[in-house]
Amino acid sequence: MSKVTRTGAQSPEPHAADVHDLIRVHGARVNNLKDVSVEIPKRRLTVFTGVSGSGKSSLVFDTIAAESQRLINETYSAFLQGFMPTLARPEVDVLDGLTTVITVDQQRMGSDPRSTVGTATDANAMLRILFSRLGKPHIGSPKAFSFNVASISGAGAVTMERAGQTVKEKRTFSITGGMCPRCEGRGSVNDIDLTALYDDTKSLSEGALTIPGYTMEGWYGRIFSGSGFFDMDKPIRKYTKRELSDLLHKEPTKIKVEGINLTYEGIIPKLQKSMLSKDVEALQPHIRAFVKRAVTFTVCPDCEGTRLSAGARSSKIKKISIADACAMQISDLAKWVRDLDEPSVAPLLATLRQTLDSFVEIGLGYLSLDRPSGTLSGGEAQRVKMIRHLGSSLTDVTYVFDEPTVGLHPHDIQQMNRLLLRLRDKGNTVLVVEHKPETIAIADHVVDLGPGAGQGGGTICFEGTVEGLRAGDTITGRHFGDRASLKETVREPDGKLEIRGAKTHNLRGVDVDVPLGVLVVVTGVAGSGKSSLVHGSIPASEGVISVDQGAIRGSRRSNPATYTGLLEPIRKAFAKANGVKPALFSANSEGACPGCNGAGVVYTDLAIMAGVSTICEECDGKRFHASVLEHHLGGRDISEVLAMPVTEAAEFFGEGEARTPAAHKILERLADVGLGYLSLGQPLTTLSGGERQRLKLATHMGEKGGVYVLDEPTAGLHLADVEQLLGLLDRLVDSGKSVIVVEHHQAVMAHADWIIDLGPGAGHDGGRIVFEGTPAALVEGRATLTGEHLATYVGA
Repeated sequence: MSKVTRTGAQSPEPHAADVHDLIRVHGARVNNLKDVSVEIPKRRLTVFTGVSGSGKSSLVFDTIAAESQRLINETYSAFLQGFMPTLARPEVDVLDGLTTVITVDQQRMGSDPRSTVGTATDANAMLRILFSRLGKPHIGSPKAFSFNVASISGAGAVTMERAGQTVKEKRTFSITGGMCPRCEGRGSVNDIDLTALYDDTKSLSEGALTIPGYTMEGWYGRIFSGSGFFDMDKPIRKYTKRELSDLLHKEPTKIKVEGINLTYEGIIPKLQKSMLSKDVEALQPHIRAFVKRAVTFTVCPDCEGTRLSAGARSSKIKKISIADACAMQISDLAKWVRDLDEPSVAPLLATLRQTLDSFVEIGLGYLSLDRPSGTLSGGEAQRVKMIRHLGSSLTDVTYVFDEPTVGLHPHDIQQMNRLLLRLRDKGNTVLVVEHKPETIAIADHVVDLGPGAGQGGGTICFEGTVEGLRAGDTITGRHFGDRASLKETVREPDGKLEIRGAKTHNLRGVDVDVPLGVLVVVTGVAGSGKSSLVHGSIPASEGVISVDQGAIRGSRRSNPATYTGLLEPIRKAFAKANGVKPALFSANSEGACPGCNGAGVVYTDLAIMAGVSTICEECDGKRFHASVLEHHLGGRDISEVLAMPVTEAAEFFGEGEARTPAAHKILERLADVGLGYLSLGQPLTTLSGGERQRLKLATHMGEKGGVYVLDEPTAGLHLADVEQLLGLLDRLVDSGKSVIVVEHHQAVMAHADWIIDLGPGAGHDGGRIVFEGTPAALVEGRATLTGEHLATYVGA
């Protein structure tokens, strides 16, 4: 092997391609960003910090990642772009040095009942091929092991041209699928309580149906009356068997009503398609309440919840069926796959091993492939999305993470840090939006946004090294070394909530008494059984208010005023003061500007090009009809009130001519959770994850209940915001409430009156109570992983 020897004293000039080592952003104005300019080093780990709502996501996701995605989409043909979402160019002067961006966000995975961890990561696809090749007895192709493919067969004559003649031939076909015919691959069957569907003492025309939306005044009434299948004026209890069957079970049938072709379908198949085929928790509140009242969900007795047909379960490899493999903890399944030695499927086994090992490496070895993807937390969903990138050979890619440590125990954060550094060391640019000091500390470069949130943020407060941040005079720098101390005295409980024999998911017959009237923190490593204990064992009675991590859904027409119900008392106050209808003061109703239909902007669709939005010239972006803005309350019109921040609005509605107690109460709750800077009319689509979480908390605080169950309320919160949250939790407890918090943040643990620690590990290595007592006793004993990390945190 020959070597090339270079001569000459002078080093060669740097190549022109080597000077592009920065991502340059100049003049970014997305959301609350105020002409932000920043230079981000490539092939380094850069962490973006700042209080919740300071503009981190606007800079990283809505500017850098969005523009990279838009530029990639533009490389496709106009035909293909027509099938893609059209992306507008972010409001920025210069974006230079971009690379391909892979976004790993915290969006919960689809809650489709057919989606599982295995289907979302392609692990199921590989297992299906494996069993179709090696399973004994052989039952068919990979489709035979899929719970999304039904077995079908058919026969008939086909007509074809042959040698100039038309001939008919008999053909048969069959597809062997793995779907359980009883539950249709869902794993559960439902039993509908007919008394919840209708009042049999009434006739249909008298409003017998009690299903949401099934009124006789609209199209349903016209379809029922025009079908001719039953008497609309006869009480349902007097129906014949035929009439009742047609009402409840009739298959889709074409009918003609008033000259219009329509389809009549029985109530139960209609409900199966419209409500019961969807995730119950994703339904609108009033429909969700109806489904929970009318329908009982039980495990399918035919497939025992595996979703698979008897044939798919009968084919085995080393006495393990595909149903058994999907039900295994992934760490155990990885070991089983490693023990398989079959040269004929060697490439498949190697890829499957790599995928399963990635699960274990990323701290998700406690999951099983049959776990419904909708049940994963935001942090778990984010890590599942990371799996396909861990073994990737791509380099010079920009990875963008949104708080990758959410839902992680301090012990697991170290593992996540190693993964982030590994991605960087392969030659990638890693951008992380993060609040946890443990992750900020490993950054090569830090960009701190602020100084405040909302309109008080949107500027660069600091740029440089972690040491420079610690020494800097920013909110993040000042709070970087914050350590909450243990309480000197803890509150005494005034009762207890008994949990006996809890066996949800991986819990092992847990018996525990949860103290009431105090702040209780349930902790443990990810997958140890915390959520199973709290959400699966504490009865969801009227006195329990549960605030989970479910996303807030809302369009650009939704805002804090509409989401919290604040707009209702405001509209009534305006209507009373001016002697007009409340509907005039809604931009989604009678008061909407006719030029933009109350949107405030006019959207122009340009097909494959990004659509253009311009401020409505008629209302100047105020969303209301000009005549509505002539009505005032306390000297302000409705558009001026919706432009107010929460703190200003609380003063406005707290006293004087505009005094409205109902509105003031909601505004106080918004201020309590640290959202005093939000404008009442700010679109929900522009809120950060932390802001949405606190908006949800403020809404639930208005409900009447004695026990609050909070699932990781510190998610998306800056170190400075956590102090405010602790004050809120204290106020709730001091007002006589019981607060139970599932949490990993050491500041919340240190502030607790009582800690319940689960573990010692995750999955089948967890599910047990490893500690019950005060934080001081946990630190003193240091017998658990949580105890060790909490002791280090408080400096004990």
